[in-house]
Amino acid sequence: MSGAPPADRTPSNSPSPKGSPEGGFVRRVGPFQATAINMSQMCGIGPFVTIPLMVAAFGGPQAVTGFVAGALLALADGLVWAELSAAMPGSGGSYVYLRQAFQYRTGRLMPFLFVWTAMLFIPIGMSTGIVGFVQYLGYLAPDMGRTTGDLIGLGVIALVIALLWRGIEHIARITAVMWVVMIVSVGLVILASLTHFDADMAFTYPSDAFELTSNHFWIGFAGGLTIGIYDYLGYNTAAYMGAEIKNPGRTLPRAIVFSILGIMTIYLLLQIGTLGVIDWHRMTDPGDIASTSVASAILEETWGKGPANVITVLILVTAFASVFAGLLGGSRVPYDAARDRVFFRPYARLHPRHRFPTLGLATMGVVTSAGFLLGRHTDLATLIQLLTAVMVLVQALAQILALTVLRRRQPNLRRPYRMWLYPLPSLIALAGWLVIYGYADKNSPGRHPIEWSLAWVALGCVAFLVWARREKVWPFGPREISEEYLAAEEGPGGGPARDEPEPEPVPRA
Repeated sequence: MSGAPPADRTPSNSPSPKGSPEGGFVRRVGPFQATAINMSQMCGIGPFVTIPLMVAAFGGPQAVTGFVAGALLALADGLVWAELSAAMPGSGGSYVYLRQAFQYRTGRLMPFLFVWTAMLFIPIGMSTGIVGFVQYLGYLAPDMGRTTGDLIGLGVIALVIALLWRGIEHIARITAVMWVVMIVSVGLVILASLTHFDADMAFTYPSDAFELTSNHFWIGFAGGLTIGIYDYLGYNTAAYMGAEIKNPGRTLPRAIVFSILGIMTIYLLLQIGTLGVIDWHRMTDPGDIASTSVASAILEETWGKGPANVITVLILVTAFASVFAGLLGGSRVPYDAARDRVFFRPYARLHPRHRFPTLGLATMGVVTSAGFLLGRHTDLATLIQLLTAVMVLVQALAQILALTVLRRRQPNLRRPYRMWLYPLPSLIALAGWLVIYGYADKNSPGRHPIEWSLAWVALGCVAFLVWARREKVWPFGPREISEEYLAAEEGPGGGPARDEPEPEPVPRA
C-alpha cells in the first residue's frame, strides 16, 4: 500500500489492532474476500480437467464417490486448519503452526522443511492450473501447436506475477471480481447440464461398480480420493495470509468451512450434471474433446458452439483466478519464516512501497513455470501425484500432529475456535492422507512420487543442516523456545490482551 509505515520490530505474528501494520502487513482482507480467495483457489480449472480423470480412475459414473470422499477429507482437515489459524493468525500458515508445535524437540527443523517443500508443492499446484488453462484454450484454438501453448502458458504466469506486484487492497478487489466470474462460469455449465440431464446416463453403473471386495475398487478409490482432494485444495489459502485478515479469529474458520461447503455443492452438481449429458466412455477416449475439455463439450452438446466458446472464455478466467489466488497466499509463506530467521534471509524483504514479499513471489513464479513445462511434456496426473505426495509428508500429517502437540504444550493458548468432536476430525484426516500417500505409487506406475517426495525431504534436511550450522542454531546451538502467541495473551495485569474485539462463536461444522 502506498505510504505504508515501515515494518516494526515486534513479532510478526503477534496480535495487533485492526488495520495496523503487522510485520509490514496490514489487515485489510475481510470475510467475503477471504472466502472468495479460498473458493477461487479451490475451484479454478480443477474440476473441469479432473472429471475425466476421476471417471477413468473409477471406471464409470460412480466417480461421484471420489468428490464426496474428497469433500469429507477436506472438511476434516479444514477443521484442523480452522483451530490453528484462528489461534495463530500469522503470515505463512502451516509454517507458524509447525514452528510453535515442534520447537520443543527439533528446534527449527519442521518449519524449515515445511517452507522448503512449500516452495515446491504450492507452485506445482498452480502449474496444474496453467496446464488446464492451455488445455481449454485448445478448444478455442484447435490448431494451436505445443510450442505456442507453452509460450502462452508462460505468458499467463508472467501476467499473474505482474498483477500480484501491487498492494493488498487492490488485490482484494481483483480477487472479488474473479470470484464472481468463477461462480458465473461454473453456474452456467451446471445450468446447461441440468437443462439436458439424462438420469439413466448419470446413474447407470457397471455391475462391479461397488464391489468392495475387489482390489480394483480400492485402487480406483485411492486414485479418486487423490484427485478429489486435489480439487478441494485451497480451502487454506487465506490462512497463509493470516497477518492480512481482519478479525482473523472469527474470519478464518468461517472462510475455511464455508468455502469447503460451497465448493462441495458446486462440485457434486457439476459432476452429476456432466455424467447426465456426456457418456462416460467418451471421457476416457483420448481422441474425444470430452476427455480434455469436458465443460466445453457439455455446452456444445446442449447450447451449441457459440455459447460453448463464450463460456470457455469464462472458464479460462476462472483458471487464471485460481492461479492468482494460490500464488497470492503461497508467496507469503517464505517471508515470515525468513523474518523469524527460520529460512534464507533474502526472503524477508518486502516491496518498499506496496509491502508484499518480492523474492517469495518471484521464486514461486519461476517454479510454477518449470512445473507447467513438466506437466505439458509429461501429463497432468504426474503433477497431481507429485504435488500430493510431497504435501502429505511435511504439511498434512505434520500439521495434524501439531494440533495435538499444541493442545498439550500450550493449553492456555487463546483459541477462538476449537475443533468440534476433537480428535475425531483429526483421525479422519489422518486416515485419508495416509491412504493417498500409501497408494501414490500404485496409482502412478513408473513415476515414483513417493520416492521423489522422500528425496526432496532428505535434500531439505541436508539444506537445513547447512543453514543451521551457519546460523548456529539447533543441532549446532541451543533450542530457542518462543511462545509469542501464548505470551501475547497476557496483558499488563496478567489477563488476556484485548487488541482486537472478542470473536463471536464460530459455527461448528
